[in-house]
Amino acid sequence: MPRKSTRLTFAVLATGAGVFAMLQSLIAPALPTVQHALHTSQSTATWVMTAYLLSASVFTPILGRVGDLVGKKRTLVAVLFVVLLGCLLAALAPNIGVLIVARVVQGVGGALFPLSFGIIRDEFTPSQVSGSISNLSAVIAAGGGVGIVAAGPIVSALDYRWLFWIPVAVVAITVLIALRYVPESPNRAEGKVSWLGAGLLSAWLVALLLPLSQAGKWGWGSAKVIGLFAAAVALFALWLLSEARSRTPLIDLRVMRLPAVWTTNTAALLFGAGMYALWSFLPAFVQTPAAAGYGFGASVTAAGLLMLPMLVAMFLSGLLSGRLAPVVGAKALLTTGAALGALALGILALWHSAQWQVALVSGVFGLGIGLAFASMANLIVGSVPASQTGAATGMNANIRTIGGSVGAAVTSVLVTGHLQPSGLPYASGYTHGFALLAVLCLAAALAALLVPTARTARLTDPARTAGRTPTEPEAVASGTRS
Repeated sequence: MPRKSTRLTFAVLATGAGVFAMLQSLIAPALPTVQHALHTSQSTATWVMTAYLLSASVFTPILGRVGDLVGKKRTLVAVLFVVLLGCLLAALAPNIGVLIVARVVQGVGGALFPLSFGIIRDEFTPSQVSGSISNLSAVIAAGGGVGIVAAGPIVSALDYRWLFWIPVAVVAITVLIALRYVPESPNRAEGKVSWLGAGLLSAWLVALLLPLSQAGKWGWGSAKVIGLFAAAVALFALWLLSEARSRTPLIDLRVMRLPAVWTTNTAALLFGAGMYALWSFLPAFVQTPAAAGYGFGASVTAAGLLMLPMLVAMFLSGLLSGRLAPVVGAKALLTTGAALGALALGILALWHSAQWQVALVSGVFGLGIGLAFASMANLIVGSVPASQTGAATGMNANIRTIGGSVGAAVTSVLVTGHLQPSGLPYASGYTHGFALLAVLCLAAALAALLVPTARTARLTDPARTAGRTPTEPEAVASGTRS
């Protein structure tokens, strides 16, 4: 395929990844509507989100590695087709059980992120890689914001099922274009899929994320929660042992130990905690009736509009980061993005009595998301061998999701741990929650400061450290500078 077609390739990748990101958040504001329409309980309806989270966490790194081994285009097309089937099944779901199964199928689309980053690294010229990764990251970040903003108007004007019918049409067209125009990447990893490693990875992720998402209902001290956390620790240890001994590990632990990788992943864990928790609790805050002593009694649509500044800001800052990275470095952008998140959440903890204050916070946090998302991806891609791109970026996305689950679970304890007689949370619950998230984002900024500069990275070649033969002359998108 000629290089002149990279724009079309990017359009396909951006559409697929953007739709998946949108599906992550699109259904959340509509859960009460889904609960009523399918005649189910609130606790059962939350599995529409939980099932998606667990599925994406399992399939993202596994299929990222499959793409490294058997071909990224082939895997990308297969994943897009599965997402199409998942959206179609969700749109037609006659009951909550089928909808939950459809969300599990949609979760396979989490692999679109690492596969897309890998294709960009393989197919684009070195001068295009950093900017393209930044632009794709901006689309991914904005996709999550689009879901929050668009859910209300779609449900009000049409029906909640159109939250899935619209992606059906978009993904169907994307599959056809991908088959015709996306080239198969030339870089392949050697070996085979470690199914033992994949099984253990899936097991410890589920054992960790399931109690985090359900602890509010089961109780933090319940036998199920404690037992699953204990199982997660044991399974994680077994997974590490299995991967260390495997000749063809699913995740090369030597790559994960590279300084630029583990520091970026630490920042991703902490920043993800603040970002996903804010996405979960800010709409609930503004929808709370003013009679509670806070909140604005906003509708789902109005709450989405208050998040609109975040959507616009994260998209613009994501695009801008591609131009800033060669000048200031991805490390500086990640640090700045996390610091802006901490600033926004600190402002929100202190001032939240007017809607303009919430809109301001939304915009500032959006700037932080756009910068952080793009720089994380560039740091990981530029620090690992080409044969490990899919697995490494998949784990980075997973670690960010794990952080989000932790942040949402802890914030839920603070918000719902002490309720008013009306059943609504006290304002102090949200205040303490937002303050905690600000601290987590500040910690992410401090972790970003530990990311080595390009000069340090050159002293230890990532491909050599990982015990691999480099497939490229150099890491084309390190995004760091001394």
